[in-house]
Amino acid sequence: MIGLSQILGIITIMSTALILLFAVLWFVDSAPPNTITLIGGPKDSMFQLTAKKYEEILARSGVKLNVIPSQGSLENLAHLIDPSYHLDVGFVQGGLIQGGLLEGMDTDQLISLGSIFYEPLMVFYRDKETIDKLTQLSGKKLAIGQINSGTYNLSSVLLKANGIELGGITELLNLETDEAAENLIAGKIDAVFMMGESASLKTTRKMLNTPEIKLMSFSRADAYSRQLGYLNKIELPEGSLDLGKNIPGHNVMLVGPTVELVARKGLHPALSDLLLEAAHEVHGGSGLLQRQGEFPAPLEHEFRISEDASRYYKTGKSFLYRNLPFWLATLLNRVLIVIVPILVVLIPGLRLLPPIYRWRIRSRLYKWYGALLELERGQLDVRAPKERGELIKRLDEIEQAVNRITVPKSFGDQFYILRQHINLVRERLLNNAH
Repeated sequence: MIGLSQILGIITIMSTALILLFAVLWFVDSAPPNTITLIGGPKDSMFQLTAKKYEEILARSGVKLNVIPSQGSLENLAHLIDPSYHLDVGFVQGGLIQGGLLEGMDTDQLISLGSIFYEPLMVFYRDKETIDKLTQLSGKKLAIGQINSGTYNLSSVLLKANGIELGGITELLNLETDEAAENLIAGKIDAVFMMGESASLKTTRKMLNTPEIKLMSFSRADAYSRQLGYLNKIELPEGSLDLGKNIPGHNVMLVGPTVELVARKGLHPALSDLLLEAAHEVHGGSGLLQRQGEFPAPLEHEFRISEDASRYYKTGKSFLYRNLPFWLATLLNRVLIVIVPILVVLIPGLRLLPPIYRWRIRSRLYKWYGALLELERGQLDVRAPKERGELIKRLDEIEQAVNRITVPKSFGDQFYILRQHINLVRERLLNNAH
């Protein structure tokens, strides 16, 4: 029969083994992947060029960034939502959900690492008159972006707010950006809606440097930004693109959302920090449309800012990641996370083992002390030789059982004392026989 001390010993040993097993499994499983898959944008677009910068920065830490091309934000978001696509993170233009094109799709598994830059909507047009309101484009031929792009989403929302919809007197075309630009220059269409997610820098510069093409300034930029909370009023100062040629020739008011770095839940905290570090390096300085330190920023719109990103914005990188190479900081961080629980839980458990062990050895000896005590009390009432013989036989059995006990050297004195007590009881039995 198993005694209480033996049960406690077994429980302690099993608990210790389970904790160690859990720690080993967690240590192996918690290692951050050395590859991240990011969905960007079309070739030479702002999205794709930004992704390439991230790729170079992450490579310095030994992490490979796989950049997947796409047609723009709408496709990025749809693929991030779809679990059949192997993606970790992507660039997503703000306002897509509110635009209604992804209505009914489950975005609960997505989190935001924050906004990383402004993405203005640029409307280039051909007209003798200055156009500063979208209503002035009614009845014209407009290229508003491909259907699976964020450009199309935002253009549709703004045009609808101005009474211009598909099927009306205005012809809305879904042309690829370069094709739309060539058609505008050739005079085949009247205006092109462009955003950095799909427009290349080369195409944008070409439009700005074509004399007959004008960039629309939104006279009602404030109204748009107030009615649509995800839009921002963005000022493009006179001469900011080319001081020598004074491009643009006057201050231009644009509207546009921010671009968010959207990830799937479960992104490893170390990789989240690494991506935000890259975002800070790429977008943290002053630029044409932003001030120093304005991005990245924890601006929460349609996606919840992740807990890891919130922590990064508040405290920055941890001490280990600030002072050690990424791989070493990750290793030490995991070691510390494993060691602390072991120190808190395992060491007190291990300290119980020696007392339990001593208790168990003593219980082996005390068991026979109990048998001796019972036998010695029984001999007081013994009168017949037969009964005394049975007691002596029982004592012999006890002595044989004790001799078979294996005890550590540290308990040798108690073992020999038990044997002396057996001899003492035997002498009393024999003396009582005379």
